[in-house]
Amino acid sequence: MEKYEKYIEILKKNGMKVTPQRIDIMKYLDEHRIHPSAEKIYSDLKEDNPSLSKTTVYNTLEALSEHHIIQILTISGSELRYDFKTTPHHHFMCKKCGAIIDIDVDCPYLGKFMGMGHRIDEMHGYFKGVCKDCLEKEGRGENPLKTEMNIVSEV
Repeated sequence: MEKYEKYIEILKKNGMKVTPQRIDIMKYLDEHRIHPSAEKIYSDLKEDNPSLSKTTVYNTLEALSEHHIIQILTISGSELRYDFKTTPHHHFMCKKCGAIIDIDVDCPYLGKFMGMGHRIDEMHGYFKGVCKDCLEKEGRGENPLKTEMNIVSEV
């Protein structure tokens, strides 16, 4: 039970009822930092929990998001993806393999905007391109931005 204490504490701290499904989904997101879809979460958890329903997964994800325990990403178009990391950070999505990678860069405008008296509930910074693994598979391991800049400067 010790491995679940972290999740139980988070739920209680946020005034949420502790349920096995909430704990399982939080643990899954914490251990699988791949920004999965609800369908992926459901299919992976269903193997060990045959009574789990899609509705429970969707409702749990929505409740966890409303309590700011997880964040919802819309980086891949209409499909929602989920992230256990809620501290401000950006994301990179590979247009080839679909991987979503955390990018820890500070937003230069965040402090200025907060100083204007507004409350920020969400912050999204999305970068899209081709990840280094896909570039290496293509044999193009060079820095694509540097290459593009060289081409532009030569013209």
